[in-house]
Amino acid sequence: MAPVVHHRTVEIDGLNVFYRQAGPSDAPAVVLLHGFPSSSHMFRHLIPVLADRYHVLAPDHIGFGYSSMPALGDFPYTFEALTDVTEAFLRRVGVDRFAMYVQDYGAPIGWRLATRGPERVTAVITQNGNGYEDGFVKSFWDGLFAYAEAPGPDTEPAVRGALTLPVTRWQYENGVADPSLVSPDSWTLDQALLDRPGNDEIQLRLFRDYPANVAMYPQLHAYFRTSQVPLLAVWGAGDEIFGPDGARAFRRDLPDAEIHLLQAGHFALESHLDAVTGYIRGFLGRVLA
Repeated sequence: MAPVVHHRTVEIDGLNVFYRQAGPSDAPAVVLLHGFPSSSHMFRHLIPVLADRYHVLAPDHIGFGYSSMPALGDFPYTFEALTDVTEAFLRRVGVDRFAMYVQDYGAPIGWRLATRGPERVTAVITQNGNGYEDGFVKSFWDGLFAYAEAPGPDTEPAVRGALTLPVTRWQYENGVADPSLVSPDSWTLDQALLDRPGNDEIQLRLFRDYPANVAMYPQLHAYFRTSQVPLLAVWGAGDEIFGPDGARAFRRDLPDAEIHLLQAGHFALESHLDAVTGYIRGFLGRVLA
């Protein structure tokens, strides 16, 4: 019988944080941190296949999924603020030590959790979640960094394109040899949530804050060198957002990092669930034992 997945909401400082939870509460914790423009929905298939052995939790970030989406004036929408909520969420649900799976936006949130409390992180799994400038694909990032540096009518139209259905669908299908493996439910749900009134301005605010993530990379690399935290990079090599050099870069500070490049794209779980799951179970089975 497949493990039961619970869908819960907890209040953090007046905000509702939705999360998916499965597995024994006394098992080692694994926290799944989603990326843009997704939610914990991206982990819907991964959660039950890890929950036989681990206590799995996957929250929706504020402004994403089924969590609260306060207006810009009521929440700062920076990656620091998203981390504050995630940190408070983990305290509320009683998770003190955890391995984490980070993807896209989940990476800078996870990196902040790790640098704030290195003793709490037992292992890192990064799936197309950058921690180095290596791997930033220029065709995607040049426009975003130009907008972040000089927001205005000359730079905004290009990044607003990232909030449209064709680009949302592209994020799921780029680099995937057989796009028929990718369920249209994924990009359809993401787009419906992006299209909520006011969410575009929230996403633009986070785009403007993204350079702060790059600015903290030296601190992150120092954490890697000091902690030598076990790290698995399982990466969609066809991703045209975070290319495979982003995976290889982790060995610069973590020589024992385990790196696997898949013939997949940005959302590798959609097309390569079995491969990703196999690598995760093997990795966590070794490093948490």
